[in-house]
Amino acid sequence: MNNLWSRFGRVFGIDVALLAVAVVWGASYLVAKDLTLAASVPAVLGWRFLVASLALGALWAWRVRRRPGRAELGTGALLGLTQAAVLFLETYGVAQTRAANAGLIISLTVVFTPLLDSVATRRWLPPGFFVAAVVGVVGVALLVSGDGFRTPNPGDLLMLAAAAVRAFHVTLLGALTRNKPYSSVTVTLIQSVVCAVAGIALDPTGMVAAAFAFGPSGWLGVLFLGLAASVFAFVVQLWAVRRTSASRASLLMGTEPVWAVLAGVLLAGETLGWLGALGAALIVGGCYAGQRIESRFRQAPPAPELGADGGLKRIGTEIHV
Repeated sequence: MNNLWSRFGRVFGIDVALLAVAVVWGASYLVAKDLTLAASVPAVLGWRFLVASLALGALWAWRVRRRPGRAELGTGALLGLTQAAVLFLETYGVAQTRAANAGLIISLTVVFTPLLDSVATRRWLPPGFFVAAVVGVVGVALLVSGDGFRTPNPGDLLMLAAAAVRAFHVTLLGALTRNKPYSSVTVTLIQSVVCAVAGIALDPTGMVAAAFAFGPSGWLGVLFLGLAASVFAFVVQLWAVRRTSASRASLLMGTEPVWAVLAGVLLAGETLGWLGALGAALIVGGCYAGQRIESRFRQAPPAPELGADGGLKRIGTEIHV
């Protein structure tokens, strides 16, 4: 009984941590959008990850103090490049669309990630998953149409690209770190430094101008993005993904668009309209259904293959009859 409660407490703790990441990321779109009104996108990301790198450096010195090996350093740097690509696309996108739109469109990562995994493993998902994916895409079309059908704006398209790149990043994250003796803090610190360097290199003068343009509320936004949406979220995400299934992690973090919509509507006065609200419901529903189908599919054992004589093939040391 004690072991059962201990396991339940561990799983519950991981779930709560991932849900907290979703809440923080959902609110981050509105914060990032406000900051881009005062500074360039590279400057916003440069300051965000400079703050994050300093905090992670202090955490690393306190808890880890182990120099990364070549493989760990290379993994962190590669993940930093893909993470930087995601965040540049996201931040440029949210600057040109509504925070609610941004959070909803990026949720398609939940659909794109299993598709990439299927291509990599050559184990194709059931037809129901693709129906759910189409429902999500239809939802995006309705969402960006507002009160009438129109061409998606550049911000919507950038968020769609960010969802695809984020799916690649999440797939790579699991593939490169699972069952490896890497420190979550170390890998996250390397990612953060890469993102900070990218932002500083792309707009060094903008970094200086932003320091004077932000003001007290702007700096609070930078601290929120750097400490909550970066340090807390990235460390917890990496820690949790290595201790639970990717499907469970994606399902919990897939609640991110709900929090993004709430932040946009309650704090920024954004409105969806009835057509946009229908699109939002289709996106969330399609992503949720797709994730459930994908989860059940991954848990099912693969079907045994037929041999040349029509019988079942030997799999490992077991003979399936």
